[in-house]
Amino acid sequence: MKSLRQHLENLKADGKTLLVPYIMAGDHADGIAGLPKTIDFLAENGASAIEVGIPFSDPVADGPVIELAGIRSLKNGTTLRKVIDTLKTVKTDIPLVIMSYFNPIYKYGIEQFVNDLKATPVKGLILPDVPREHENMIAPFLTNTDIALVPLVTLTSIPERQAELVNGAEGFIYAVTVNGVTGADRDYRADLNQHLAKLAEISDAPVLAGFGVSSIAHVEKFRQAVDGVIVGSYIVKGLHEGKTAEIAEFLQKSSQI
Repeated sequence: MKSLRQHLENLKADGKTLLVPYIMAGDHADGIAGLPKTIDFLAENGASAIEVGIPFSDPVADGPVIELAGIRSLKNGTTLRKVIDTLKTVKTDIPLVIMSYFNPIYKYGIEQFVNDLKATPVKGLILPDVPREHENMIAPFLTNTDIALVPLVTLTSIPERQAELVNGAEGFIYAVTVNGVTGADRDYRADLNQHLAKLAEISDAPVLAGFGVSSIAHVEKFRQAVDGVIVGSYIVKGLHEGKTAEIAEFLQKSSQI
C-alpha cells in the first residue's frame, strides 16, 4: 500500500474526518517562496493531506476563484519546475498531492517529472484531463514509486464505470459532487449523499467529496456518506484575502467532525 493511502487509512481508523485543503502554488504575496509557509500553516491546523495546484493557462476543471489564483500565480512567474524545486525544500509529515493538467508535465518530461518528485513530500497526483483510458501515458512511470494516481469519479459515471475507477486505487477516491467546474456556494442535488454512500460501499480506498465544499455544514453533510472532503475555492479565496484565522478555525472544526 502506498503511503498516501496508508496515512489516510490510519487517520480514518482513529475516527478522524479526512480533510484535504487545496492551494494554488505561487499564489502568495511572496510568490513561490510563500509555498512552504502555506503548507506549514495548513498542516498545523488539521490538514490530512494537502493538494498543491499547478497553474495552467487552460484549466478546464477550475472555477473562477481557482482560475484567478492560477492567473496570479503565472504572473508571479510560477512554473512546474519552480514548484518542484521549492517542494524539495519542504519538510512535512503531511503527504502532498499535486493537481495538474497533463500538458505542463508532458512539457517537463514525464519520466523526469516523476523522478524529481521522489525528492519531495509529494505522494499523490491528480490529473483531471487524463481519463482512465489514457493513464498509460503516466501510470507506468509511477509503478515503482510511492506516488499514487488519484482517480476522479463524477456524478455522470455509471455504476460499472465507478467500479472500474475505484478498483486498485492507491491513494483515495476524489468524488466530484457537481457537474461542472470547482467553486464555492454550489447547489448540490438532493440525492447526492445516496450517490456518495454507494461509491463508498464499493471502494476499498478512502472516499473524499470535492467541488463546492465551503462550510462546516457541507463537511457535516458529506461526512454522513464518505470519509472526508477536499476544500479548494474556499481556502484559496480566504488565503488571498488574508483570512487565516477564519481558515484555521474552519480546518480545526472540520477535522473533528
